Amino acid sequence: MDAIWLDGAQWLAVLRIGLGLWWLESWRHKEKKSWFEGSGIAWAADVAAKHRWNAVRSGFEVVVKPRPRVMAYVVVYAELALGLGLIAGFLTPIALVAGLLLNLIYLVLMIHDWAEQGQNGMMALISVVALGGMAWQTWSVDDALGLFR
Repeated sequence: MDAIWLDGAQWLAVLRIGLGLWWLESWRHKEKKSWFEGSGIAWAADVAAKHRWNAVRSGFEVVVKPRPRVMAYVVVYAELALGLGLIAGFLTPIALVAGLLLNLIYLVLMIHDWAEQGQNGMMALISVVALGGMAWQTWSVDDALGLFR
């Protein structure tokens, strides 16, 4: 594979780090105080209540609605962990799969919002490419520790 400026593995590392920065920005821009007080989950509950798919409505009712505070912390700190893990390249395949799943959940929940679909679709695509290209082989803690070879 020919590439300009960097080799293929380095470009995949750039993609991985960029995805990590995207997750970190998702974490950074959230108003944590209001999220932990329930604003984010309340917004998601409103979206889920109007969802066209019964599985999304009932899944939200069973999993998220009974524990809004816990789920707010899960969402916020999952985004932080994904961002830091991908930037550092630590447990990268696990972070990529977890991020892909989170993006797919967001994508399904926000099926009516094209802006959200675009962001989550692109992040999911980058996760798939980074997984397929083993983006942890360069510039990563995983590589330094000899993990996932």
